Amino acid sequence: MTSSVADRELIKRIRAGEEKAWQECIQRYEGRLQAFVQSRVGNRATAEDVVQDTFLGFLTALPNFDETKKIQSFLFAIAAHKLTDVLRKNGRRPTLPLNAGLSSQGEYDPVGRERVASSIARSVERKTGEEEVLADCLEGLIQQWMQNGEFERLKCIELLFVRGFPNKEVADLLNISEQAVANHKYFVVSKLKEAATQFSSNFDFDMFGIPSEP
Repeated sequence: MTSSVADRELIKRIRAGEEKAWQECIQRYEGRLQAFVQSRVGNRATAEDVVQDTFLGFLTALPNFDETKKIQSFLFAIAAHKLTDVLRKNGRRPTLPLNAGLSSQGEYDPVGRERVASSIARSVERKTGEEEVLADCLEGLIQQWMQNGEFERLKCIELLFVRGFPNKEVADLLNISEQAVANHKYFVVSKLKEAATQFSSNFDFDMFGIPSEP
């Protein structure tokens, strides 16, 4: 997934210090980020904090941003990283994601560099690559299920990974056995781990809530 000409031009203008360009970036992506984060934390104020931190992280890493990457992928990778930190602090485990004006928090200003920008950029770009591997794998599986009419498996995985329901609740909702739910989960997790390990031997499974054992 490569960046568009519009993305590269926007990055160029932001790096040049053009305030309007920075506002355009926020207007373009803030709503999507807010919806993504809030759907996982269930709290608007917390979601706004995570989104603000995401834009601050983006500014911090901007000097080392790889222009072949999409801005949206980069921002969502930062958001996922910060969201994971919030969930862990709250004692919650992240679940696997399937794939506007200025913030109500006020203007965004760069934060102090507790980590050097190049380190942040490398970390986020690695997360972006990992997300794309999982997304491609899931897209292929979903297309296959739809073509084969395997809608039970599709519904099961949506309830498990998107809604975060436990196995028993999924079994009750779909009127199937818990063993059937476990089998569907095992199949998908195995496929994801297979794709992930082909991408990198150091794939961060915990980041995406993928269990070490299917």
